[in-house]
Amino acid sequence: MIDHISLAVTDLERAKRFYDPTMAALGYVCVFSTPRAFGYGLPDDPPEKDRFALLLRPVAAAGDGAHLAFVAPSTAAVDAFHAAALASGGTDNGAPGPRPNYNPGYYAAFVRDPDGNNLEAVCHQG
Repeated sequence: MIDHISLAVTDLERAKRFYDPTMAALGYVCVFSTPRAFGYGLPDDPPEKDRFALLLRPVAAAGDGAHLAFVAPSTAAVDAFHAAALASGGTDNGAPGPRPNYNPGYYAAFVRDPDGNNLEAVCHQG
């Protein structure tokens, strides 16, 4: 059901010092790192399997709620998710389409719920 979750942190280096040993206790390792984010997964999983990410971003700004990504069975389901969310009072935060900068075959749409949480539907195509 859930594809990945991102959590806001105020200090990326401090968070990494905390999460590296904490996640290692569960068998997870840091599988990606950028200047603004890092993520954990199983040591042998390919990058598109990352399921836990920590992002460095302000936590007090409006619309900075949680980010939840739901697995969609098809690109048509991603499109339907986006349309239904907009029709139900959500706001567009990224139209349906490929996101090759994330991973090859990554097709997603983003909406904000009425409380500002960022919801995503994602289909991994191949």
